[in-house]
Amino acid sequence: RFLLLQNRQGKTRLSKWWIPPPEDAEKVRMEGDIHRLVVSRDPKHTNFIEFETYKLIYRRYAGLFFTVGVDTNDNELVYLETIHLFVELLDQYFGNVCELDIVFNFNKVYAILDEFILAGEVQETSKKEILDRIRELEKLE
Repeated sequence: RFLLLQNRQGKTRLSKWWIPPPEDAEKVRMEGDIHRLVVSRDPKHTNFIEFETYKLIYRRYAGLFFTVGVDTNDNELVYLETIHLFVELLDQYFGNVCELDIVFNFNKVYAILDEFILAGEVQETSKKEILDRIRELEKLE
């Protein structure tokens, strides 16, 4: 349904919706609620949270929280691995990615995400293939 990248303060750095997103005010409320749930969660608990009519799968890398909203019957472990692969892609592309890379190169981050996930479904799992496509697109710019 969606992917959110939020920092510890709750600022959304990346937001990708594969379903029609709610109205702006509702979207801001949801992002705030999701952030509060994820940040306040005890590290001893699982990275899966039931939220409204779907499930949140999240993972923290440094100061960023990667959260995916999925249907309740989807496999959580697949999405944990999806988040991890996305972070590995960003790390390889930017060379140890940080929050500023995402803020100042958001168009590249969206391009990587679009090569990796299409219409909410993982399309390619090969890091080499995805990064090669991104480099090909850069040559056309």
